[in-house]
Amino acid sequence: MPRVRLAAVAAALVLSLAGTGTALAAPEHGPAVAAPASSDAKEVRLSLPRPTGPYAVGRETLHLVDTSRTDHWVPEAGARELMVSMYYPARPGTGTQAPYMTTESARLLLEYQDLDKLVPAEVLSGTRTHSATGARPAHGRFPLVVLSPGFTAPRTTISALAEELTSRGYVVATVDHAYEAVGVPFPGGRTLPCTACELAQDEADHEAIANGRAKDLSFVLDRLTGRHPAWRYARLIDPKRIGMGGHSIGGAGTASTMALDRRIRAGVNMDGGFATAPTAAGLGGRPFMLLGTEAGHSPGGSSDPTWDRAWRRLDGWKRWVTVAGAGHFAFTDLPVLGAQLGMSDPAEPLPGQRAGEITLGYVGAFYDLHLRGIPQPLLDGPSPQNPEVKLHNP
Repeated sequence: MPRVRLAAVAAALVLSLAGTGTALAAPEHGPAVAAPASSDAKEVRLSLPRPTGPYAVGRETLHLVDTSRTDHWVPEAGARELMVSMYYPARPGTGTQAPYMTTESARLLLEYQDLDKLVPAEVLSGTRTHSATGARPAHGRFPLVVLSPGFTAPRTTISALAEELTSRGYVVATVDHAYEAVGVPFPGGRTLPCTACELAQDEADHEAIANGRAKDLSFVLDRLTGRHPAWRYARLIDPKRIGMGGHSIGGAGTASTMALDRRIRAGVNMDGGFATAPTAAGLGGRPFMLLGTEAGHSPGGSSDPTWDRAWRRLDGWKRWVTVAGAGHFAFTDLPVLGAQLGMSDPAEPLPGQRAGEITLGYVGAFYDLHLRGIPQPLLDGPSPQNPEVKLHNP
C-alpha cells in the first residue's frame, strides 16, 4: 500500500478519535484528510504489541448488573449494566486467539467518527491480540488491576496495557460503562448507544461521570472479590493487592473511586483532568501516579490546572510524569495501531510505537513497585532510555 494512503487512514483514525481535549472532550467529527482506497486499507493487518512478561494471557467476558442503582443516563433502562473483560495469567498453548472487537462494534465506532468511508471496519476489528479465550489459568494468586477507558472510547482501546500487565503476573479487569462508549455489545444482541456522548456538555457532567464511575468500579470490586464472586476464576485474585487506573475520564474516575474505596492500594491517572480533587485528607497515604502529555499537563500554566490542585493533596508516594510530543490518546492502543498504518502527525510527533513503550513501561513499573514490591529505578528520576519523559516535583 502507498505510504501516503496509509498515513491518511491512520491520521483519520487516531486524530479524530483522540482530539486534543480534556478528560471530557468528545472528539471532533469529519477529519479533513484524503480518502484512501478501501481496497488498499483492507490489506493492512494490525497487531497489538507483544507482551513482555513470562505468562500467557487468557481473556473472558463478564456482564455485571448492579440492581441497587438505576442507570444515570437512561433511567428507563433500569439497573446499571457493565461489560468487563477479565485478563488472567494462563497456561501457554491453551485456548484460541481472542478477537480485538467485533466487526459491528468497529463499524459503529468508525461511523460515529464519520470514518466509515475511510477505514474498513475489518481493519480495526481484525487487529491481532495476544490473549486467548478458553485458556486454562496459571497456578497462583495475583494482584488485580482494574482499568477504565476514556469518554466515548470502548474498553478495547486499552487492550495492550491489559495484555502487558497480565503477562507480568496480574489479573486485569477492563470495564465498559453503559451508555458512555460507542459500539459496545451487550447480551441479547444489544449494542447500547453512547447516550452520554450527546448529554454530557459541561463540567458538572464531567463530575457526574467520574462519580458514576466510582460507583461502577467499586461494584466491580464487590463482584470480583466478594463472598459469591461473578467470575469463575476469582480464586486467582489476591484481594489485598488491588490497583486501579484509567485514561482520561477513566483516570479521573480512578481518583474518585480511591477517595471512597479503601480496597484500592494504588492508582494511575493517564491524562485525565480531575473532576474532583482528592479531599484535603488526601488518599490515606496511598500511592498515585499522574502520567500525561507535556503540552497539556506540565506543572503550572498548562491547559488543565486540576493536576496542580490534586498534586498538593496527594499525601502518599506520588509521581508526576509527562511525555514530550504525546497527544491525549498516546496512552491507549490508537497511536500504536496508527503507526502500523504509517501515521505521521506534526502536532503530536511522538511515534506511536514509542507512545506504547512508554505507557506500558511506566504504568507497569508503577504497579510492579506498589503491588508486587519490586524496586523500580525507572520511577526515581530521568532515564537516558526515555528522553521524552520528564518527572516533576513542583
